[in-house]
Amino acid sequence: MSRFVHPAGDRHAEMLPHERPPQAPADLNRIDPAIWPRTSTRTDGTLTVGGVDVRDLARDHGTPLYVLDEDDVRSRMRDYATAFAGSEVHYAGKAFLCKEIVRWLDDEGLGLDVASGGELAVALSVGFPPERITMHGNNKSVAELSRALEAGVGHIVVDSFDEIARLGYLAEQQGKRPKVMIRVTTGVEAHTHEFIATAHDDQKFGLSLNAGTAAEAVHRILALPQLELVGLHSHIGSQIVDTGGFEVAARRLAALLVQIKDEHGVVLPELDLGGGYGIAYVEGDEAPDIKELADGLREIVSKVCVEAGLPVPRLTVEPGRGIVGPGGITLYEVGTVKDVEGLRTYVSVDGGMSDNVRTALYGAEYTAVLASRESTAEPMLSRLVGKHCESGDIIVRDCHFPADLAPGDLIAVAATGAYCRSLASNYNYLLKPAVVAVSGGAARVIVQGETEDDLLRGQL
Repeated sequence: MSRFVHPAGDRHAEMLPHERPPQAPADLNRIDPAIWPRTSTRTDGTLTVGGVDVRDLARDHGTPLYVLDEDDVRSRMRDYATAFAGSEVHYAGKAFLCKEIVRWLDDEGLGLDVASGGELAVALSVGFPPERITMHGNNKSVAELSRALEAGVGHIVVDSFDEIARLGYLAEQQGKRPKVMIRVTTGVEAHTHEFIATAHDDQKFGLSLNAGTAAEAVHRILALPQLELVGLHSHIGSQIVDTGGFEVAARRLAALLVQIKDEHGVVLPELDLGGGYGIAYVEGDEAPDIKELADGLREIVSKVCVEAGLPVPRLTVEPGRGIVGPGGITLYEVGTVKDVEGLRTYVSVDGGMSDNVRTALYGAEYTAVLASRESTAEPMLSRLVGKHCESGDIIVRDCHFPADLAPGDLIAVAATGAYCRSLASNYNYLLKPAVVAVSGGAARVIVQGETEDDLLRGQL
């Protein structure tokens, strides 16, 4: 049976435009600099990242394997720090966090957002300055809040009335007066998947501007002398590529700042507009220019505050994906190549939804290439799938590989630095892969891959 290459005039031609698979790229071997890590190239036909051949990475560390381009990630940290000079840049640790990432953040002078006691523990374990940490979370436990107070984190973003009371009690017990911000749901929805749009009212985060609960939260915090209210926080979603939603959110937050000034005589000095800045995953995706984004956000905040008669607050932003996403790739080894005549070829690799659940979770799209060699074979319409016992175990729904693809070849998937390792699981008892940082022709493990002993540890 020959490998399927869909011809013109076949059943796909009868589909509606949104149902048709994508056209094959003109060059299956191309490494698009808009999508792949900044140091990526092909050397003698083989993909190299950070000057390291992917075949050497697979040989030395096995597959699946997360590969992080250190120079790429650090350069994006510096890009954000430069573009937002005069403002605060806090990396959103939920995108991907480990000790080495925290060290890079410290080196580059960025702050850090954590969303759990575990993330806080990672940061504190390497001596990251606690005053540059912001604690997030919609259901922080007593233990998490206590640890944050003991460590002296710079800010705690409160998310509910229960948390205000809980934090006030703990702060009084410890003799602390933490700086707090209120997470406000502004009613602004980013144009994104419903599971990653986070500012509409019907979801778990924040206190509603429309329902008046945000204003009530202000009243309750100001009534507690052990809490210092310093600002408002908003996050409108993820994978955002323009500033339109931020402008609407900023205007609504400015109106609340005016209300706070009029009712309580308090001028809050800080405004956090969150993150969610998009990156390119597939050809045609637009990633925002960071300098233009920074200039736009600063202009928006200045304009709305001047119009409202308020001093311009200090701005904080929280990029996560935008810093670590483009610099990461995942390497897999092809196990089987299965033709489904008249439809597509299923390419199965040695990982799947346990190392990248984003496609199954909310339909994420990715770019994948044959990485261990070049090929001049014609393109083959494919679906890149994993080895889990789930029909939805899909890594890339529609892609093209050369028709001579064979078991043992290495596949690389681009832009997997964010929300892949951090969402990884042991489904079907697969091992979580290692994370390797590459730079200057050398590779080093920054997160060890799991072993069977790790899987069995804790079982009685």
